[in-house]
Amino acid sequence: QLEESGGGTVQPGGSLRLSCAASGSMSRINTMGWYRQAPGKERELVATIPTGGSANYGDFVKGRFSISRDNAEHTVSLQMNSLKPEDKGVYYCNYDYVHVGRKYITWGQGTQVTVSS
Repeated sequence: QLEESGGGTVQPGGSLRLSCAASGSMSRINTMGWYRQAPGKERELVATIPTGGSANYGDFVKGRFSISRDNAEHTVSLQMNSLKPEDKGVYYCNYDYVHVGRKYITWGQGTQVTVSS
């Protein structure tokens, strides 16, 4: 139900904008977020944004990334600037939502980000 786009290969210092779109019915989306997984490492939080709340970022972001959401379109985006080689990984979007009285957590399939000169 979630599909990421915008991944690719960039040089160090470059930028990418990831987007995530939802299909299907979601009565209310609580938190939208981005996570990443580098080869041989566990999946880690990149950024989350709750409904009407402040965004939360992983410590490694250090002001380089910005998450935003469009509640009408059920989309979330991640603007990544000043990318570093260690930002390489598969980036996944994640929605925590409610539909017909039940709570769900869903993940996208991931989009690859590579930072290399």
